[in-house]
Amino acid sequence: MKTISRKKEPIPELKGKSKPYVMAHRGNQVACPENTLASFNQAISDGADIIETDIHLTKDGVFVCIHDPTVDRTTDGTGQVKEMTLYELKKLSAGYNRDGFQSERILTLRETARIIPDDVALALELKTDRFLDKAICRKLIVELVEESVFDRTIVLSFSLPHIQTMQAVEPNIFVGWITLTKIWPLKGPHMLGPYWRILLSNPLYVFWAHLRNQAVCPLDPTPDSRLWLYKLLRCDAVITDNPEVTCKKLKKM
Repeated sequence: MKTISRKKEPIPELKGKSKPYVMAHRGNQVACPENTLASFNQAISDGADIIETDIHLTKDGVFVCIHDPTVDRTTDGTGQVKEMTLYELKKLSAGYNRDGFQSERILTLRETARIIPDDVALALELKTDRFLDKAICRKLIVELVEESVFDRTIVLSFSLPHIQTMQAVEPNIFVGWITLTKIWPLKGPHMLGPYWRILLSNPLYVFWAHLRNQAVCPLDPTPDSRLWLYKLLRCDAVITDNPEVTCKKLKKM
């Protein structure tokens, strides 16, 4: 596949928007069921700069936005995503048993990409070892290009091999690595997602990452009481379960 060129920024550059960017964790999962059309649209309305979601593959090879390997927690069905076709998944309610959301359905990645405004980025957490398969990674890249979101997408994982396989297929894809334990920035990924307490243990973490042209987004889905710290440290993004509140707080700071 032909290599795709991009600029040297470590994460998608959102013109006219100031850092830290607000990354909506599975959309606005406080107001709506996670990873649904309602959740993503609410986050966009809230002013989120990046929509974060999780991707698995169906039995028939379709990328879908769901966090768990099974549908049990977030839908009215049971079973493993990888053993169900898209048709079977679409018959389930993704309303998470919340009133007023029974009509929500599991979204495909294509459906999600098509609602993302041009000035909003997309963060995809790779949730399955199928992303160790270069053919699957290549399929994802092709889909991102076809939907015109490649330049605005960063792929994330707790697994280094997942993002390394993606980079082996397409060196210019933005990649981010999430860690719960490593106290110093790891060379390689464009963005680092350290568990937020790591920044307390190592206040130089963000500074050191920036020296390497790496961006930092603390792993802290409830960041509002610590936004002052993330702004002081010059974090590039913050992730939040409730982008409505986080966006309002940042505008006042």
